Amino acid sequence: MSTDYLRVSVTDECNLRCVYCNPGGGNRLGRSEALSRDEIHRVVELCAACHIRRVRLTGGEPLVREDLLDIVRALAAIPGIEDLSLTTNGVLLAPVAAGLKAAGLKRVNVSLDAAEPECYKQMAGADRLAQVLEGIHKAIQVGLDPVRINCVVVADMNLAQVPALAAMSIDLPVAVRFIEYCPTTRLTGPASCFVPNREVRGIIESRFGPLSDLVVPDTGGPATYFKIAGAAGAVGFISGRSSMFCHRCTRLRLTSDGRLMPCLHAGRHYDVKRLLRSGAPDEAILTLIGTVLQEKSRYTKLTATADDFLMQQIGG
Repeated sequence: MSTDYLRVSVTDECNLRCVYCNPGGGNRLGRSEALSRDEIHRVVELCAACHIRRVRLTGGEPLVREDLLDIVRALAAIPGIEDLSLTTNGVLLAPVAAGLKAAGLKRVNVSLDAAEPECYKQMAGADRLAQVLEGIHKAIQVGLDPVRINCVVVADMNLAQVPALAAMSIDLPVAVRFIEYCPTTRLTGPASCFVPNREVRGIIESRFGPLSDLVVPDTGGPATYFKIAGAAGAVGFISGRSSMFCHRCTRLRLTSDGRLMPCLHAGRHYDVKRLLRSGAPDEAILTLIGTVLQEKSRYTKLTATADDFLMQQIGG
């Protein structure tokens, strides 16, 4: 499969402290270290010239950037970019959902790890469940489609939330996706907190009956989708620990501090910010992008592993 998808972390700042991402809340970049709006636009425009067709904005929490609407508007206007989406924790989504849609955003993923306030607070480090639910409903209302809900399942913390989260797909036209936990730093929980998705699926089926296969357009993503009988939406599973999908991954990552990466777990990255800020011509940046694409083409399985890293800097 050709690489046509770029995930862009627009900031490492976040208004939550999720247990699986950065519970300590440190390592915030200075504003001058993060890529500017114009720098992000230039990189995405040049990536589009290299056949990138889909872009997802991530963080940290992208909605804490005051110029995010301007970023969305600029990227949506780039020739060749066919799909522009956003991953957010949803806390700030409701007031800006209509503006994001008008600016050119097509769809949104919302992180939601619990359906009950106390568990949500334990997982996210703040009591913001009501705002997130409001954001989900507003995204549906303004026509961001599809709306996907992402839940990272952590043993002994939110496993009991699985039925209630899956039930959201019954009445709402959303895809609720369960993601296998993988620690990324010494601050996050141990690997023993991992729950395989076959167990998560068993919990759902014990409550709602057998799931039926759901055929969805192939977007090159890792999720497999199923449906509870009679549901308006779907449930999905992203099984990064119990299965391998490197051979069909089509994405590159641009970090908030300007590093281009062929893989989330890549041990090597490419400093595009240095080129941007040294006055390098487009040809030099295109050459770098080509090098990353060539390396990506060899990733049929995980062959390199980075040291501890913060998901909020690389992008979820």
